[in-house]
Amino acid sequence: MIIGALKEVGKEKRCALTPEIVVKLLKMGVGSIVVEQGLGLASGLTDAMYVAAGASLADAVRVASSSDILLSINTPSVELIAAQKVSSISICAMNPFFNSAAIAAYVSGKITAFALELVPRSTRGQAMDIMSSQATVAGYKAVLTAAQLLPKFFPMFMTAAGSIKPAKVLVLGAGVAGLQSIATARKLGAVVEAFDVRSAVKEEVVSLGAKFVEVAGATEDKAAGGYAVEQSAAYKALQAQAIHEAAIRADVIIATAQIPGRTAPILIKKETVASMQPGSVIIDLAASTGGNVEGVVNDATVCIDDVTIVGESNLASTMPGDASKMFSRNIYNLLGLMISKVGALQLNFEDDIIKGACVCSDGNIVNDRLKS
Repeated sequence: MIIGALKEVGKEKRCALTPEIVVKLLKMGVGSIVVEQGLGLASGLTDAMYVAAGASLADAVRVASSSDILLSINTPSVELIAAQKVSSISICAMNPFFNSAAIAAYVSGKITAFALELVPRSTRGQAMDIMSSQATVAGYKAVLTAAQLLPKFFPMFMTAAGSIKPAKVLVLGAGVAGLQSIATARKLGAVVEAFDVRSAVKEEVVSLGAKFVEVAGATEDKAAGGYAVEQSAAYKALQAQAIHEAAIRADVIIATAQIPGRTAPILIKKETVASMQPGSVIIDLAASTGGNVEGVVNDATVCIDDVTIVGESNLASTMPGDASKMFSRNIYNLLGLMISKVGALQLNFEDDIIKGACVCSDGNIVNDRLKS
């Protein structure tokens, strides 16, 4: 069996396979590992390190065409998907609900494709959950980015020139990214409020030292795998008012709310932005799926009514060293379910993680959520 890993294109700095995991996979009995030249350079990992770990180097087409299992951070180009062998496996974060061209290419090539973001959010799946590992990085970096842009201190200071009040931070969405944002903002000395439609996260928010902005009447679904679900019109009206009032008090807003398979909910409207204090900063981590803020532009920073709005849905890529380590370990743990003790491929579609993460196989879409 050959496992390959592709170098990312564009601004993506992370890599899907580190030399550490190359060594582990070879010890599992995998036949050989081939990586694209320059795979880990942006993460501080040289080609020599991969060779020393036991991998060989090749260009992108050779990696794609020779691999039985192909790894990448983001979905490979349609051309590289077409270069893959029939019945080979592709594992990446493919944003399947918004990436129809790639899904069609996988189906056409009869490639078995696994979307890492579809790994079930269960206790057993935690070790393979890239959404959690990369959200940890994004939540941390979002606060540091905001602190750099904000024309104020985060902590309170008592100085000879007088007292400096602490910054006020509002976090929208208390998932992994949101909780990490809360923790980081509190460590920097900010006063933090947080909102989430899921009442179950209130205890975690409060335990981190933040105030929970509570709105009664939210719809919750235990079957949603820990994610928020679509809300009623009546609830949205109450939610909008509560968020507006909290937002105009804030110096910084970290927006993280997303609903899988749907565009992100708009939580901060233009009217709210216009009412915020001049110099305020909003970091929108949901920008790639429409954003939580009206007027946000993905992969760009805009200024609206003297408020800086950063549309950044891939902050994890700005810390590629540790982000790549975590991503690669997630993949290694998933491969542990696919590879036997003697290094042979064994796909058990009765396994809830294998079944949940698989998008298509043998020319057919097999994921129930994607079908619907």
